[in-house]
Amino acid sequence: MTAPIYTDVDDNLMSTPSQSLSQSLVWLMATATGIAVASNYYAQPLLESIASDFSLSHSTAGNIVTTAQLGYGIGLLFLVPLADMFERRRLIVLMSFLTTIGLLISGLSANVGWLMFGTAVTALGSVVAQVLLPLGATLASEQQRGKIIGTIMGGLLLGILLARVVSGGLSDLGSWRYIYFFATAAMFITTLALAKYLPLYHSDNRSSYLKILGSVIALFSQEPVLRYRSILGLLSFALFSMFWTPLAFLLSAPPYNYTDSVIGLFGLVGIAGVFAANWAGKLADAGHGSLATKLGLSGLLFSWVLLYFAPISLVALLLGILLLDLTVQLVHVSNQNQIYALAPELRNRLTAGYMTCYFIGGAFGSWFSVMLYQHFAWTGVVAGACLTATIACLLGFLYKEK
Repeated sequence: MTAPIYTDVDDNLMSTPSQSLSQSLVWLMATATGIAVASNYYAQPLLESIASDFSLSHSTAGNIVTTAQLGYGIGLLFLVPLADMFERRRLIVLMSFLTTIGLLISGLSANVGWLMFGTAVTALGSVVAQVLLPLGATLASEQQRGKIIGTIMGGLLLGILLARVVSGGLSDLGSWRYIYFFATAAMFITTLALAKYLPLYHSDNRSSYLKILGSVIALFSQEPVLRYRSILGLLSFALFSMFWTPLAFLLSAPPYNYTDSVIGLFGLVGIAGVFAANWAGKLADAGHGSLATKLGLSGLLFSWVLLYFAPISLVALLLGILLLDLTVQLVHVSNQNQIYALAPELRNRLTAGYMTCYFIGGAFGSWFSVMLYQHFAWTGVVAGACLTATIACLLGFLYKEK
């Protein structure tokens, strides 16, 4: 048995759905999740172009991605718990609209300061994805929860991957700003669809905001599964970010000399992660979540062995991307299934705690990788990633999960 869950806050959930959790609603939630989270990844294939436009160093340009991930982490900790206080559909719509505003600010930015501000606003609002995900898990039946989590997570991953492709393509049409204007329109349309089709869902919760935030911290102190899975999530997303953040610098330099659109196309290679999300969900439903976790951690380490040869071998680069995106999803979805099983009435706070750690890992990975790239080029990035992956594997294989 695990340590007791924090239950000081009244979490009697009340649902007044305007419709059942139909397949079309699941797909809407998956699409909205993907579009929202994609907002944090448009800059990745454009970093070289943005650096050139604003006369930035590689490390400063890389901080745009770090800002997005830190902003997302802050939003997870301070905004996601609001779902336990307010009606979910209204909150989701407001957060989606905030994302729309942030994207517009980024597109109109006159300097890197405004771009950073727009990025931060976008990141704060885009945590709406982490309100949609536990809502889907809550509305789903016990037998299909893993499948639905996998579907929504698949939409999230697909949004991240297509963000890079569409971003690079629009940039080559004229300007890196085009993607932000396109994304503003897409996010606004998504906001309208969510306002119309999401069911009403709220909790009868009279606790204060500070008490809810305190309960998130209490969950970490009392629940070992949350602590363990959060550390695994932090390390796995750090490894993910350590690849994608400096990739534009590697591919825009010799021997590749690729344009933004070609760099963006590399996101399509990671589409295997979408299938991995569904596979991990099915493994979890069948009681094999631990196996999926160990397979994922082993694959993360081996992917970076392949990526060592990325500067001289396109085949090694493509295989490394394929394995990296697949295995990071195996770990992530397995983590979420284990965490969501702890206490259905606390899913928003469990999500806030876990995903805050997850994006702290992403922010660290982005910062760490651009620093390594600035001073030691690609070899330094690979060395740092292999060390991180080894730590994750040791933790995953040696720790006995209860």
